[in-house]
Amino acid sequence: MKIGLQFAMPAELHALPGAKDLAPFETVSGVPFFEVAPNILACAGGVSKVNAAMSAEIFCLKYGVDLILNAGVAGCLMDLPTGSLVVASEFVQHDVDTTAVGDPIGLVSTVNRVDFPTWAPDKCVELLKTLGFSAVTGRVATGDWFAVKGDRAVFIRDTFSPLLVEMEGCAIAQVCLRNNVKFAALKSVSDHLFSDNQAAEYFDFGQALENLGKVVLPFALALQKEEL
Repeated sequence: MKIGLQFAMPAELHALPGAKDLAPFETVSGVPFFEVAPNILACAGGVSKVNAAMSAEIFCLKYGVDLILNAGVAGCLMDLPTGSLVVASEFVQHDVDTTAVGDPIGLVSTVNRVDFPTWAPDKCVELLKTLGFSAVTGRVATGDWFAVKGDRAVFIRDTFSPLLVEMEGCAIAQVCLRNNVKFAALKSVSDHLFSDNQAAEYFDFGQALENLGKVVLPFALALQKEEL
């Protein structure tokens, strides 16, 4: 089985052991692609939904992956400790709003749905447990906004009830849905939206990156052995 590991930032990709020393085997539309293990490809596709969707489409159409695993750091709306691992159970897109024409908030009209479930989140948690890692599951909200404390964060929390907020996952989920490719997501808590120390947390997220780097490749290798 072929898996695509999709990160947003190079720092997230480089958290993989030895990844800094790898040379890309190909660059497509400005995105370098790497082979980090047999039939496990990786890229840092860029921040935000457009970059994420473009890289996911390359994984699906050019490289024919069977599953995309989106991994990265994310802001937390609850009180999970920094570095906690979260397997996304589903994604929503918090910055889609066509309620003016009668749609529910967050509806993505092209595919006519609000929520985008991931592949077997409970099974992913069990797989992580067999590898010695603890994780929880929860909803993740995606949007082109670096989430900070304020009215917008309160709106997202109260409207969508997510555990985490980030900028790429739901875009990848939509691409996978339309290409009939399985999608999973593993996030590491980097900062807390309602903390007075959020900025300091985000710019010092070494623990979140370290925890992510330890688990992503073993997790991908375990997924590779599964019957999807």
